Amino acid sequence: MTLLTPLTIRAVTLRNRIAVSPMCQYSSDDGFADDWHLVHLGQFAVGGAALVLTEATAVTAQGRISPQDLGLWKDEHVDMLARIGRFVRAHGAAFGSQLAHAGRKASTAPPWEGGGSVDPAHGGWSPIVAPSAIPFSDGYQTPAALDGAGIVAVIDAFRAAAQRALAAGMQVLELHAAHGYLLHQFLSPLSNARTDRYGGSFDNRIRLLRETVAAVRSVWPEKLPLFVRLSVTDWHDDGWTPEDSVALATLLAGDGVDLIDCSSGGNVRGVHIPIGPGYQVRFAEQLRREAHIATAAVGLITAPVQAETIVSSGQADMVILARELLRDPHWPLRAARELRQQIDWPKQYERARL
Repeated sequence: MTLLTPLTIRAVTLRNRIAVSPMCQYSSDDGFADDWHLVHLGQFAVGGAALVLTEATAVTAQGRISPQDLGLWKDEHVDMLARIGRFVRAHGAAFGSQLAHAGRKASTAPPWEGGGSVDPAHGGWSPIVAPSAIPFSDGYQTPAALDGAGIVAVIDAFRAAAQRALAAGMQVLELHAAHGYLLHQFLSPLSNARTDRYGGSFDNRIRLLRETVAAVRSVWPEKLPLFVRLSVTDWHDDGWTPEDSVALATLLAGDGVDLIDCSSGGNVRGVHIPIGPGYQVRFAEQLRREAHIATAAVGLITAPVQAETIVSSGQADMVILARELLRDPHWPLRAARELRQQIDWPKQYERARL
């Protein structure tokens, strides 16, 4: 297999193995997509990507990372996302969404406003919720620990958002269980100090994610792919580990998950992360080999030959790019030229091909 060969997952065939990572835009009003999202996401389909995923899309208003997050917590959000999806599909890419709940990292400011907690007087909200009443860091709210009814409501919100994603014509869903957001918070002993059936043991800490997968799969068609993004490690001796991720991914494969999007970190501050080109690729390779599930590699993948090596050597089934696509939305077209592989160009751009 090569970077630009098709990849079929269930009934969806991706035209190559390059996907657009969910990238927060902090540009929504009350969760609604608008023309910014149309142009931002549409450019990647024109540029040759095979799968275009929306940013982390909140399943509840309380679960937004920021007041400006995209949402799918009400039916009115569907129409504009459906319009975006029609454009993306018309230009050869599959369209999907990353469904998310921020948990204890909710109600924060966009990065260009310094991040940190936003109080209700400035558009934020309280309380925020988490597995346990442990704040993410200084300057963040102390969350309220979810009770049983709250957990059920979260699961129901993911299910309902999946139904709305289907109504919007999406073909792929990804559940966000990484980067210190709610589903990850339950997985990690660094953020989950519960003593009930959702805390303590490994099986208890993974329960919410598995129940969420089951709820989503109950409404998400069998023919359509379901991904999960994991932080494969917390980069902390007492936290979530790659071995935990292998064990979880093995179970998720049996639960109807088709691919693990392998990221890392984000749950606690003050850890050392050895950042460098492709620094997370080894996690995708490990889960693919040991959990026998398809994986995607992410993180400082910038050069076409680098991405080609990841795929052709079997380290991952696909690559998911973020910053490099912001710098060059037509990166897949450039990759085809550099790798001397075939890719279809938009007819409007054919004259620039040679």
